[in-house]
Amino acid sequence: MTKQRRITRRTAMLAGAALPLVHIRTAGAAGKLNLGFWDHWVPATNETLRKQVDEWAEKNKVEVNIDFITSVGQKLILTQQAEYQARKGHDILPVSNWEVRNLADRMEPMDDIVEHLQKQYGPYAPAYSYLGKVKNHWVAVPSSTGSLNLTFCGRISLLKQHAGIDIREMYPAKPSDKEIGQAWDYDAFLKAAEACHKAGLPFAMGIGSTNDSINNTGAWYAAFGAELIDSEGKIQVRSDKVQKFLEYAQRLVKVLPADAKTYDDASNNRALISGKSPLIMNPPSAWAVAKRDAPAIAEDCWTFPMPKGPAGRFIPWSFTFYTVWEFSPNKSAAKDLVRHLQERPQVAERCAVSEGYDLPPFVSMSDFDVWSKVGPPAGTIYNYPIRPWHNAQPSITAQPAPPDIAVQVYSRGVHPGILARLQSGQSIKEVTDWAQDELEGFV
Repeated sequence: MTKQRRITRRTAMLAGAALPLVHIRTAGAAGKLNLGFWDHWVPATNETLRKQVDEWAEKNKVEVNIDFITSVGQKLILTQQAEYQARKGHDILPVSNWEVRNLADRMEPMDDIVEHLQKQYGPYAPAYSYLGKVKNHWVAVPSSTGSLNLTFCGRISLLKQHAGIDIREMYPAKPSDKEIGQAWDYDAFLKAAEACHKAGLPFAMGIGSTNDSINNTGAWYAAFGAELIDSEGKIQVRSDKVQKFLEYAQRLVKVLPADAKTYDDASNNRALISGKSPLIMNPPSAWAVAKRDAPAIAEDCWTFPMPKGPAGRFIPWSFTFYTVWEFSPNKSAAKDLVRHLQERPQVAERCAVSEGYDLPPFVSMSDFDVWSKVGPPAGTIYNYPIRPWHNAQPSITAQPAPPDIAVQVYSRGVHPGILARLQSGQSIKEVTDWAQDELEGFV
């Protein structure tokens, strides 16, 4: 699954202003709201979201317009940028990952909404504030709808046969009162990758320049504490931690597919569904397609967390936020609706109809029963959300570098670029020299 590419404001001026009207709800006299939401790939999620907005609008006597905006052809990003330039448009829009900072100077502060939600459900993970907080103010509220992670989806039988790993035993579909999967570290992961490669079934993980490759490989670096640029903006590509990770990576890239450098964001999905790979990194959409097109493959799939590294366990994440423009004519109502949509009852209802694809930003909401019910096999995506006993953190590639620098490192694909060069036979010195030159251009 891929997220949207970053588009400049200049490019966005080409965006069209007209959007299809999906629904109008007229209530009383407490003002109007013009709402833009992502057009979800699970249609029932749109209908559920519309129902929730209707109920809130009826209660609060607000007239609402709802547009569901496709992300195909970058239409959602183009809409954001066009409204930013025009200073008019929707009162609420979803914004993903780095785009929050790209638009932040025209977003309404959301500190009060975030404080309210955190008091109810606990703190957000650091990656959320890294992206959603600008100049010490929250300008965007983490959303469940549209948020996902790209953790492991493995073939139960193949990993057991070729790597000696019973992933259902390691990550069972039941609560735990202690950390589980403690033996699942990067040494065990490498050993499993080598064994499956020897059997002619390499782990289908890309090291190209696509968004999935960038997201996924960044979590490997994070697990080793291998920061290419630190939080102060200093280049650390020759640090001991980066060197140690690259020594590890030299072994790993040798057992990845020979064409891993040319992977697109669907290559791993195809490898899983065709039965050519026992392990990929993807949200449950890959398993859902297998359920439709290759039921026997789907019945042999199990989703489970990333390995634990010297610096911890990190899960590659794609973050979606809800924002309110500072030029909204009804900011008070817009902010109240954002709060309403991120409270537990509404999040749980939407999560259920998306069959668990959308992930709540709060670990306290990882107990919805949808992840236990979805199958086959029963419990296959139980460990898709981060649960307390996973002892894991969501991550975005290039964190903790200052975001204005990190987005450039991310967009350039420096993290997988290093690995691709290692796979091509370059030495650690050669790849660090290349990376140093690349990073100096950003800093």
